[in-house]
Amino acid sequence: EDFARARARLPAGIGPLVMALAPEADVHAALVRARQTRLARKAETRVAAAESCRSLDGARGGRRALALLGALTVAALAAPVAVFSLLAGWAIVTLIAFTGLKLAAFCAEARHRHRRFPPRGRTTLDRARPDPSGPDPSGPDPSGPDPAAVAIARLPVVSVLVPLLHEDDIAPRLIRRLGRIDYPKELFDVLLLVEEEDHATRAALARHRLPRWMRVVTVPAGPIRTKPRALNYGLDFCRGSIIGVYDAEDAPEAGQIHRIVRRFHERGPEVACLQGILDYYNARHNWLSRCFTIEYAAWFRAMLPGLARLGLVVPLGGTTLFFRRSVLEELGGWDAHNVTEDADLGLRLARRGYRTELVDTVTEEEPNARLLPWIRQRSRWQKGFWMTWASHMRDPGQLLRDLGAWRFFGVQVLFLGSLSQAVLAPVLWSFWLLAFGLPHPLRAVLPEAALSALVGLFVLSETVSILVGIWAVRGPGHRHLGIWVPTLHLYHPLAAIASWKALYEAVTRPFYWDKTTHGLVDRAEAGAGDGDLAVDAVRPTDRTAEAAAPALAAVDSALPRSGGAAGGAEGHAAGGRADGAAGAGRGAQTALASP
Repeated sequence: EDFARARARLPAGIGPLVMALAPEADVHAALVRARQTRLARKAETRVAAAESCRSLDGARGGRRALALLGALTVAALAAPVAVFSLLAGWAIVTLIAFTGLKLAAFCAEARHRHRRFPPRGRTTLDRARPDPSGPDPSGPDPSGPDPAAVAIARLPVVSVLVPLLHEDDIAPRLIRRLGRIDYPKELFDVLLLVEEEDHATRAALARHRLPRWMRVVTVPAGPIRTKPRALNYGLDFCRGSIIGVYDAEDAPEAGQIHRIVRRFHERGPEVACLQGILDYYNARHNWLSRCFTIEYAAWFRAMLPGLARLGLVVPLGGTTLFFRRSVLEELGGWDAHNVTEDADLGLRLARRGYRTELVDTVTEEEPNARLLPWIRQRSRWQKGFWMTWASHMRDPGQLLRDLGAWRFFGVQVLFLGSLSQAVLAPVLWSFWLLAFGLPHPLRAVLPEAALSALVGLFVLSETVSILVGIWAVRGPGHRHLGIWVPTLHLYHPLAAIASWKALYEAVTRPFYWDKTTHGLVDRAEAGAGDGDLAVDAVRPTDRTAEAAAPALAAVDSALPRSGGAAGGAEGHAAGGRADGAAGAGRGAQTALASP
């Protein structure tokens, strides 16, 4: 019956068709061989050129940057005080704006938390509720139904994309961690995306027994090699109606997928994306990992939920993201050329009228606890923020019409404001000279009252940062980090260093992905659960199994969508053209810190 319906929807000129039985892996390997180039090209250009940073003229941008730098240099030589005053004025304006936004987001989230988890008069049942330090399960709309009372007649297939690059030693831990997820395995579809030229990772995966719900998809080589390109390529091979993204080092909670499915079931179609909480294990490793953990806690437990409650754009984190597949495909997936594809996608979702909600489920990651790798990672995030802002500001009027004045203002503060703060941090630091009675370019220009106001602004900014940090780590897991929050004042200058690297690379290497190495600071894990995977495991034996995808291209795209279990069927249509195989299987965070 399915074959007849599919055949009726195929083009009349495709030729005679007969149904044949074949192993699913063989069918899909044949499709990949026939349409690999087309699929790869589609992965690079899914997002329309007008919305992608690939259409930004890098050469012209470089010339403009050099011209601006030259003009500033000449102006500084001719009128140093005037130029310094201009830079200081912009830095102060953005500091006021970002501090105000941070305080507003924090107050919105803290006020909601206080109402939902009152500090006094709590019953035994209240104390059994989730830790109030994270986003509450009801999300921005607390009037939603009780999750326990929601009945889901038919659980959907959930596909999770896991991009891997040079991860030859993380495969065993990845398999263990994802194996702990308690969602029905026949409805759980994990795709490990491995670059064609990454022979070490492919060989490492081939040495391990992969469970039947996990498969390797080889991403063909191309002119760029980025995470969003791999995600776009893998999207065509997903079975699920919900698409998730994990990173290689992620350790999600066991019940995470159930929470995601339940929330999507509760909410209307306007909620197109769910963002989980990201946290770090081994926060005690060193000072850098402690500060990074505090920063993440403030971002995911205070800032992002607060932004959602204020009705502002939510820039997505790069992992523990879940989308309605129909919306993701409507938007064209990820911008393959953007090195912070998550923040860009969050902005594109908002421009199309969709909402993102935070979900009370935690995924632990490996902290980047070494200085130079930290700077490289942060510079990539900041470069992506620059590119995202520039891409969406090509037509400011249209962006304003899409978002409205309030959200447009929020985007300017979040992107341009935070980046300006990082780049111009040395200008603000220079005011410390006044505190020690040392010469300063503006000492003779600013009246005493203005200097006092500046001191008050700096104290207020630091107080807000410390308050948000202490509030974010107040939960039992990170309470020990509270005493380290004031040391963020020494941590923030690292972001300024990274911002200058980001500016340079935005001009010289805009699409270069500075890879973060994983597996260096890892959590010691017991072997529990390893044996569970061997029961239903299958070892990939050749390239066919690696390239296998779960649904036949033209036929599956012709079949009606279903929210139930997919897979297992081996009856497919054979013959005719393979055109349309590209549609097969349809189914920052950047750290924002005050200088």
